[in-house]
Amino acid sequence: MDRLDELALFVAIIDAGSLAGAARRSHRSAAAATRALASLEARAGTRLVERTTRRLAPTPGGLELAERARGLLAGYEATVSGAAGDAVRGLVRITAPVLFGRKHVAPIVSGFLDAYAEAQVELVLADRNLDLVEEGIDVAVRIGHLAESRLVARRVGQVRQVLVASPVYLAARGTPRTPADLSVHDTILGMVRSNVREWRFGAHRVRLAPRLIVNEVEAALIAARAGRGIARVLSYQAAEDIAAGRLVRLLASHEPPPVPVQIVTPSQGLRSARVNAFLDYATDALRALPVLHAAQPEK
Repeated sequence: MDRLDELALFVAIIDAGSLAGAARRSHRSAAAATRALASLEARAGTRLVERTTRRLAPTPGGLELAERARGLLAGYEATVSGAAGDAVRGLVRITAPVLFGRKHVAPIVSGFLDAYAEAQVELVLADRNLDLVEEGIDVAVRIGHLAESRLVARRVGQVRQVLVASPVYLAARGTPRTPADLSVHDTILGMVRSNVREWRFGAHRVRLAPRLIVNEVEAALIAARAGRGIARVLSYQAAEDIAAGRLVRLLASHEPPPVPVQIVTPSQGLRSARVNAFLDYATDALRALPVLHAAQPEK
């Protein structure tokens, strides 16, 4: 293993907080990560990480070395990319929520592949937030506020939680005028871990007796279109149905504040030319999507 490989593995260890996670991220063995750390500590003459039962944390010396290593590796990547004429080639691993990824990210990926003939993409659609370092993900689309401070984010738009029902349902049962009216309506609820079945509208909570509980948003939309009741979904999920008149947006003045849609990466210093190219391409494409400019309708 050369010295640059050692530094790259060390940075991966700091980012992942574990030898196993760094090995997966770097496509190396755990033994290789262990050897790289031991070799660096031997040459530095000091401990670079503190080992606990659950996580590795950098010492002050380790933190300083990691920051210098990021700059060195970024400079190396830029030098190599420059020598290749900034060619965009190789694999970019991307993750996004299932429905949003299917409707909007997959077409962007297709356009990116058309634009860069030597690029490859692995698109992982999942409704849980994957650990980008542990899973070796280069780019993620996240809907909602970020819990991980290590991520570098670009905001590309926003969405809202909206209530929707079919015209057939509303003709039969009437249109709710206030959140309290929902307690006497048929509702379609997503799976929740607790037994509390309610929707919140600011400080106000409405207890529900749902006729249908589903764990997948497309199933909820199918049921809403069929007149089964009122569903609460994200604005982009129902945008086509609302535009086509298959669903009606309800109680718009009571909607909670919008949540951001962001495109994120694990770090800034180590991004390759292909990752930077996809970030720029996807950022422009996502910001152009009408569904990510979810304004509250006029009252």
